[in-house]
Amino acid sequence: MAGGPHIPVLINAILRHCAPITGTWLDGTFGAGGYTRALLEAGADRVIAVDRDPLAFEMAAGWAGDYGDRIVMQQGVFSKLDEYAQDLDGVVLDLGVSSMQLDLAERGFSFMRDGPLDMRMSQDGPSAADLVNNADEAVLANILFHYGEERASRRIAKAIVRERGVAPITTTLRLAKIVESCLPRSKRNQSHPATRSFQALRIAVNDEYGELYQGLMAAERALKPGGQLAVVTFHSVEDRMVKRFLTARTGSQANANRYAPETETEAAQFTQKTRKAIAADADEVDANPRARSAKLRVATRTEVPAGQIDAKSIGMPHTAGVFE
Repeated sequence: MAGGPHIPVLINAILRHCAPITGTWLDGTFGAGGYTRALLEAGADRVIAVDRDPLAFEMAAGWAGDYGDRIVMQQGVFSKLDEYAQDLDGVVLDLGVSSMQLDLAERGFSFMRDGPLDMRMSQDGPSAADLVNNADEAVLANILFHYGEERASRRIAKAIVRERGVAPITTTLRLAKIVESCLPRSKRNQSHPATRSFQALRIAVNDEYGELYQGLMAAERALKPGGQLAVVTFHSVEDRMVKRFLTARTGSQANANRYAPETETEAAQFTQKTRKAIAADADEVDANPRARSAKLRVATRTEVPAGQIDAKSIGMPHTAGVFE
C-alpha cells in the first residue's frame, strides 16, 4: 500500500528455516531495508546491504545509523555479491521491484500512476522508453512473451509500433492504455491488463533474469559451508530458474529415461531445506497482499567447491537484440 510501512515478504519463514541467524549475512535486494533489519534483530552480527538503486540508501539514512557498523551499505548488483564478501553465513534475495519504487510515479514502474516511462532500478543506462520506441516489433513481441508470459504479445507489439509512429511513447499511462486496447477488459479480482507487459519490460530493462542466474552462482561462491541461501520469487519464470538451479546443485536431477543406466551424480553444492517452495499463509496474505504470489526456496551450502552451470539448463529465457 502506498505510503504504508514496508513489510518484508515471507520474512518469518526465512528466519524460521534459517535459524539460528548468526554471523555475516548479505541482503542482495536491500530496498526499504525490511530484510536487513529483521536479520539484525534476529541475531546476525552484520548485514551487507546491496542495492543497485542509490535512492534505497538515501531513504535508509534516518534509521541505518542506529545499527552502527553492523550494516555495510554497498551500491551494486547482487550478481557480483561474491566480490563484496566471502565466507558468508547467509544470502537473502527478494526478487522483483520494491514497493518503494512502485510508489514513486517518477520512476516509471507503475501502470497505475502517470510518470516517465523509465523502469531503471539503477537510474542509469537505457530506459523502458528507449526500448519501447526503438526495438524491432519482433524483439518487443519476444520480450513480452518470454519475460511476461503475455499471450497477446504480437498484438501488443504491433500496437506499440503503430502508436510510436504517431508520437514517441514516453509515459506509463500512455503505454498502459495501448496495452489495454489490445486485451479484453479485466474481470473483478483479475490483475490489470498491463501487468504482464510492464513486468516484461522491467525485466528486460534491468536484465533481471541474467542478474538472477549470475546472483545464484555468486551466492554459491560466497557462502561458507553451512551458509544459508534464501530466495523469494514472485512469478513462475523466476521460481522455475531457482528451482532448477537448486535441483542441479543438490544432485537431485531426475534421470530423463528410467530405463537408461544411472548416470553418475555430481557432488552437491547445496542441500534443500524443503522439497517444495514455501508459500505465505492466509494471515500473511491478508496483512500483505504482495505475498500472495510469493514463493520461498531455502538451501544450505555444502563443502563441495563451487562449479559452473549453463544458464539455459535452469530455464533462463533469452531474447536477442534488446538494446541493439
